[in-house]
Amino acid sequence: MITPAFAVVGHPNKGKSSLVATLAQDDSVRISTLPGTTVEARTFPMKVDGEVLYTLIDTPGFQRAHKTLSWMKKHETDIHKRADVVRQFVETFKDTDQFFDECQLLSPILAGAGILYVVDGSKPYGSEFEAEMEILRWTGQPCMALINMIGEADYSEQWQKALSQFFQIVRVFNAVNAKFEKHIELLRAFGQLNEQWRQPLEKAVNFIHKDREDRAEQSARLIAETISESINLTMTKKLSEDDNEEKYKPELKHDYFQELIAKEQRCRKTIEKIYHYHNIDRTEANFKLLDDHLFSEQTWSIFGLSQQELIMTGLAGGAAMGAVVDVAVGGTSLLLGAGIGALIGGVSALISYDKLASFDILGMPLGGHALQIGPMKNRNFPYVLLGRALFHHQLIENRTHAMRDGLNIEDDEGRTGASRISPELRKNFETCFSKFRKNDADADEIETLTKLIVECMRG
Repeated sequence: MITPAFAVVGHPNKGKSSLVATLAQDDSVRISTLPGTTVEARTFPMKVDGEVLYTLIDTPGFQRAHKTLSWMKKHETDIHKRADVVRQFVETFKDTDQFFDECQLLSPILAGAGILYVVDGSKPYGSEFEAEMEILRWTGQPCMALINMIGEADYSEQWQKALSQFFQIVRVFNAVNAKFEKHIELLRAFGQLNEQWRQPLEKAVNFIHKDREDRAEQSARLIAETISESINLTMTKKLSEDDNEEKYKPELKHDYFQELIAKEQRCRKTIEKIYHYHNIDRTEANFKLLDDHLFSEQTWSIFGLSQQELIMTGLAGGAAMGAVVDVAVGGTSLLLGAGIGALIGGVSALISYDKLASFDILGMPLGGHALQIGPMKNRNFPYVLLGRALFHHQLIENRTHAMRDGLNIEDDEGRTGASRISPELRKNFETCFSKFRKNDADADEIETLTKLIVECMRG
C-alpha cells in the first residue's frame, strides 16, 4: 500500500507551516508571522505506533511566480507535455540561486506528492495568485486548495469561485483552531484526489481515531494514579528526644504541599507529551487559572465541589458503601447499612470540608520521635485534582499543534471543574476515593477510576 505525500504550497506567510504542524501533529514545525520562515522543503511524516500514515512537505512560498510561468510558456510545446516543461525548469535552475524557492516547492510535486495550495481567506483575492495556480496546474498532479482564515475578515466566497477553476477540491480550513472532526474531514477529502490514496487515508483515519482514544485512556490512568498517590501522601521528619515538633511543622507542611503540587505538575507535563506537545509556554498570562496555587481559595471554588455538593456526594457515596454491607448479610440488616453509610458519608464530608492534612507524632523504635503530615483528610481534595486534570486534558486534547501561544482558557462562569460531573458519576467517584482514603485501593480500583475519568472526558 502506498503512503500518500502532500506538498503544502502557496504564497509566503499564508499559514502553510501551521497546516503542516496541525496535520502532522508536530509542534517542532517552525511557525512565524514573518515571511520566509520556511527556506527549504522539509518532510514531516504523520506516525502512529511507528507506522507512517501520510507525509506532509512544508515548502517555501512562491517568490517569482510570474517569471517562472513566463519561462515555462517560452519552452512550452504541447499541452500534454507541460509537466515535462516544469521538470525541465527545475533541472535547469535547481543548483542555482535564481529560482531556488520555486525549485524547492516543485521538486516534491514532480516526485509524486499531491498539492495542497494554501491561501489566506481573510484577505481579498487578487489576480497575482493566478501565476502560482497555473504553474501548479501544469504539473498535472492531484490538487486541492485550502482557504485558511487567518484574520477576522471573510473573503472566502471570492476565493471559492477563483480556486474552483484551478483545483479539484476547495475547502475552508483554519489550521490553528481546527477541531478534530475537521482534521478527519480533510483527510477524507485528500482521499478523493486520487483513488490510490483512498484506502491508505481511510486507514489513517481509523488509526488516528484509535490513537486519540488510546491517548485519552493513558491520560486518564495517569490522572487516576496521581490522585491515588496524592490522597495517601505522607511525609515524615525524624526528631531527637529534645527537638520541639512545633518548630518543624511549618517546614514539613510546606514540603508536603510542594510535593502535591509537583505531582500535579508532573502529571500535566506527561499528558502534554502523550499528545506530542513539548514546547507549551507555562508562563502565559491566560494560563494562570491552572498555574494558580493548588491550595488557593479560587482554585478550590472553581475546580472542586461546593459544600452542599460535597455533602450530597458524601451521602450518595456512603450509601453505596453501606449497600455492600446489606448485600453481604443477605439483606437481613433491612437496609440499615446503606442508611448509616449515607449518614457517615455526609457527616464526614461536612466535617472535612475545610480540613486539609493533619500532623501526627510517631514514636521511633530506637528512641526519639518523628513528625508526620498526611494523608490528606479533605474530602474535596480529590475532586479539585480531578477537576483541574480534566480541564487541562480538555485544553490539550482540543489544541492544534499550530498553536504557539498559551493555552486558551475560558472559565465558563466558574463551572470548569468537578461540579460539571453528574451526581450519579460523582457517587461512583466517591466510592473509589473512599477506598483510596482507607489505603484500600489496588490495581483494579485504579482501573475503575480510569474508566470513570474516561467517561468524563467523553461525556
